[in-house]
Amino acid sequence: MQNAIKNVKALGSPLLDEAHGITYAFCTRHGGVSGGLYYSLNCGFGSSDDPANVRYNRALALAQLGSSRAKLVTCRQAHTANVEFVTRPWTNAHTPVADSMVTNCPNLALAVLTADCAPVLLADPVSKIIGAVHAGWRGAIAGVIDKTLMLMSEKGADISSIIAAIGPCIRQASYEVDTEFKNRFVKNDSINERFFFGGKGIGRHHFDLSAYVRYQLERGGVEHISQLDGDTFADDDKFFSYRRSVLNGEDNYGRGISMIALGQLDDP
Repeated sequence: MQNAIKNVKALGSPLLDEAHGITYAFCTRHGGVSGGLYYSLNCGFGSSDDPANVRYNRALALAQLGSSRAKLVTCRQAHTANVEFVTRPWTNAHTPVADSMVTNCPNLALAVLTADCAPVLLADPVSKIIGAVHAGWRGAIAGVIDKTLMLMSEKGADISSIIAAIGPCIRQASYEVDTEFKNRFVKNDSINERFFFGGKGIGRHHFDLSAYVRYQLERGGVEHISQLDGDTFADDDKFFSYRRSVLNGEDNYGRGISMIALGQLDDP
């Protein structure tokens, strides 16, 4: 296990690196035990991968936080704007349908799974309140970012102190959409026109998901934001991608994991 842990490749955010008492990881697909379409750190039970491999991969990913006591907490992601406040791990039978979590409890590693959608990790290192968001386009336009910030504030976070890191997701050059998709955003708010540029052919456009998520964070009052590099669609060596799997005619795909937790959790 110890040698396997070293093979896991995680990406970092300079802002979160400076946040005292916060541990986190944006994991790539490297360092796990899965094979084939799921090579190698597939952390999604929603895939058709061997569940034993997924459990082991999750343990490898969790170990990146440097704690033997941390408990991984995930939701049943469904592209919603639902946000859960977490005080303890839930059982599989009682896992809520949500796409964002907030906690002020140590030893809870909030984790989101992505394969093109944007993972967003949030922390107020002063009030010790953290959040993790699965921000696909549906959840983002429905308000999952706003609702997460609202819940963090209700629990005592100072919005001006929150640090946000937007992890690797599908980038604008790879994210081609149709006019109906674009119109949905522009109708919601005309300013959203800025997140699209023309694609090849009539009625084709490219959507900037990462920039849209950043805009929503800024609109909510967050001042400290970092956006990690990486295109989940284009870089098949590092990331899983739902859209790439469809283009390649594959019948399934893996999920990457991003996590955040409070504290140096093994400290006495």
